[in-house]
Amino acid sequence: MPRIKDKIIWITGASSGIGEALAYAFNAMGNRVIISARNEDKLQTVADNCPYPEMVKCLRLDLMEVDQMEERVQQAMGLFGSIDMLINNAGISQRSLIVDTKMSVYKQLMDVNYLGTVALSKALLPYFIKQQSGHYVTVTSLMGKFGSPLRSGYCGAKHALHGFFDVMRMEHEKDGVNVTLVCPGFVQTDIARNALTADGSAQDSQDKATANGLTTKVFAQRLVRAVQKNKHEAYIGKGEVRGVYLKRFFPRLLHRVVMKSQVV
Repeated sequence: MPRIKDKIIWITGASSGIGEALAYAFNAMGNRVIISARNEDKLQTVADNCPYPEMVKCLRLDLMEVDQMEERVQQAMGLFGSIDMLINNAGISQRSLIVDTKMSVYKQLMDVNYLGTVALSKALLPYFIKQQSGHYVTVTSLMGKFGSPLRSGYCGAKHALHGFFDVMRMEHEKDGVNVTLVCPGFVQTDIARNALTADGSAQDSQDKATANGLTTKVFAQRLVRAVQKNKHEAYIGKGEVRGVYLKRFFPRLLHRVVMKSQVV
């Protein structure tokens, strides 16, 4: 299994959680890392805490600013002269019933989780084609493979990412472009606290399942291994990963399992 080293890796959503852990992991392996998020102060803290901070650059990025993605890509390319891998990690979750959720919340979920990620990836694509190499690593969710109550818009956006990046892989394999879709289960981050509720405000509380999930360090280690193996898809979590296979072979059973574990 080839070790990822001496690469230029751009990570979005890197100011905390999974993105922060990935910055540490890839930088420790001897890679130059570009870290992006909206909060520049938090980004700088992550950069300072990396094993080789001199090999880390910060670049502010807001996925809602779709019309600025080409400019952001040009800025990122200028930091180290090239990019070998884009890790699409930034995103936001949801905790609200369909009947209560405002359409503005669904729009925000799609704008951030899907359209922003697509716009950034598309803006980088011509550079990957020109250099005849590149790797998209897109962090989706197990919710991109099956659904769960209170996450309708989040599930929709994550399912959409799978459709788009499957086609990206098919169309640009000939150009040396690889695509790995990584589906986390429960990971100990603030994703539940930051999740949008029915009116667009943050839930501001932790889910028990999230609190008992994998640590970000363990998740990052498993993601690195999946990328080194150039996997098309990787499912990373605890027992919840079984939902992918239940959905495929026993969808009615999955429905009963999910409903038994939820209060709606």
